[in-house]
Amino acid sequence: KNEQQARRGTIFASALKLLPVFIFIIPGMISFALAKSGMVEALQARMIDPMTGEVIREEAQAAFPLMVQHVLPTGVRGIVVAGLLAALMSSLAGVLNATATLFTMDFYSRLHKGVSQEKLVWIGRVATGVLVVVGILWIPVIQGAKGLYDYLQGVQAYLAPPIFVVFFFGIFFKRLNGPGCLATLVVGFIMGLFRLVVDTPVSLMGHSYEAGSFLWIVNNMFFQYYSMVILIVCAAVFVVVSYITPAPSYEKISGLTYGTVTDEHRSASRSSWSKPDVVWSGLVLVAILAAYLYFRG
Repeated sequence: KNEQQARRGTIFASALKLLPVFIFIIPGMISFALAKSGMVEALQARMIDPMTGEVIREEAQAAFPLMVQHVLPTGVRGIVVAGLLAALMSSLAGVLNATATLFTMDFYSRLHKGVSQEKLVWIGRVATGVLVVVGILWIPVIQGAKGLYDYLQGVQAYLAPPIFVVFFFGIFFKRLNGPGCLATLVVGFIMGLFRLVVDTPVSLMGHSYEAGSFLWIVNNMFFQYYSMVILIVCAAVFVVVSYITPAPSYEKISGLTYGTVTDEHRSASRSSWSKPDVVWSGLVLVAILAAYLYFRG
């Protein structure tokens, strides 16, 4: 409703971002302990190499479904599976609906003025069908990843740099403009997609590139280092494209950058936050730092 609630919602969301780490890791730790101790023979037979006594990494991805199958009682097992399916269907429905609406209302309706509501509904359905097909075709990319957690971290690392550049640089430099933002987002998306396309044949089909070649370097580069490359390239693209295109008008950026903030803007912003906002922000930062220091190995 206002700037204060938006800020507090952001703080709360940042705290929730700490939970996926434990949601992903704890089931694996429990599964490893049960398999290693032999308390659940099915887990031990599936996940532990009888020759070495070590975990079979290829089977580690099956930790959660194996525990659901062999550890939970029959009634609880059905409830968990039903909950997973419901969450999956809800997430897919939300993503498909939001994306189809975005395409229909923000792109198609603006390119085709005066189109009827019936046509927009039909276009939305077609867009939803296309998204489903794209999702099915994307399955090999996910299968080719080292694991679901690594895949999610990699995708976030490839998508975040251009978005960060647009927001961070846009706040501090009033000369940057819309064409620069668009070019930055497009270049960052292409670079991230290129990395996924390069990685998939290696992980999924055992393909290998010639040592020392460009594709070999891209494939073997740690994903966070590649994320830094995307960040640097996007920053350069943002600045270059912005300076070779017209500067934005002052009316459009007034109050949105540090160079255009007036005393009235500062007063309104200061009145929107209080001491609890600062305290909770500090606690979230401390929690993130503590988690990083504890799990860095």
